[in-house]
Parts: sequence; structure tokens; C-alpha cells
Amino acid sequence: MRAVIQRVSQASVEIEEKEIRSIKEGLMILLGVAPGDGHEDLEYLIRKITGLRIFTDEMGKMNRCVKDIEGDALVVSQFTLMASTRKGMRPSFDAAAKPDEAIPLYNQFVELLKKDIPGQVQTGEFGAYMKVSLVNDGPVTIIIDSQNRE
Repeated sequence: MRAVIQRVSQASVEIEEKEIRSIKEGLMILLGVAPGDGHEDLEYLIRKITGLRIFTDEMGKMNRCVKDIEGDALVVSQFTLMASTRKGMRPSFDAAAKPDEAIPLYNQFVELLKKDIPGQVQTGEFGAYMKVSLVNDGPVTIIIDSQNRE
């Protein structure tokens, strides 16, 4: 699993030009699932994301996590995070899990996140056309890959 985490002062997603879901201060999480990802990958990402000390404390240092600030989260599935650009100019998405494998893991990720942070958790809609808007605070953007634990 691969996640792009952005510290935001606000974020929203418009789903198929109809519904808008939004959050205030917290995390924008773009989530990609690879074939073979499982519960261990989920637990690793949840632990890392909810514990990331990327929010500033009273001294102006990044020393607080989303739980500390009682922040929100917006989770959007994004298979394009698994793209390979090794050959040619057209990305290959062969490294992305098929929907029947990815959807249950995406849903489990959201449910685990809801249990672990005090703020609200909003989501996009798996497979839908979405427009994502956000105000990246900092900017702060972190990439975490459960298969490449750096």
C-alpha cells in the first residue's frame, strides 16, 4: 500500500460533480493498494499516519500528530499512486490491485482510521470521478509505502 499524506488546513472532494465532503485541519490521505497487500500493510500505514508528528507545537516545531490536535482526515482512493513510468510515456497501472481486492482494503483502512483519530473521517468514493481540493499547510507532504519502509 502506498499513501501520500498532506497536512492541510482544509480539504474537500467533489464526487461526480454532485456531493462534496470536506474536512478542516488535519490530513489529506491519497491511498493506493497493490496486489497482495493485506492486514499487516493496513496496520503499518495506520500506525505511521496517525503517529506522524507533522503538526506544530507551541514552539513552532513539528512535534504533534493528528491525534494530538484532534484533527480530521479525508481519504481518497487513488490507483494512480501505483503507476510505473519505467517504459515509455504512458504510465502502466499493472501494479495497482483490481477493485475486488482493493475495495475491501480501502474500506478497512477507513474503518481503522475512524477508530484511531478523534476528528471526523471523510472519504471519496472508490472508482468515482472526483475533484479534490485542499490547502496544503506548510506545505507538508509525506509518502509512505508499506512495501518500502524507509
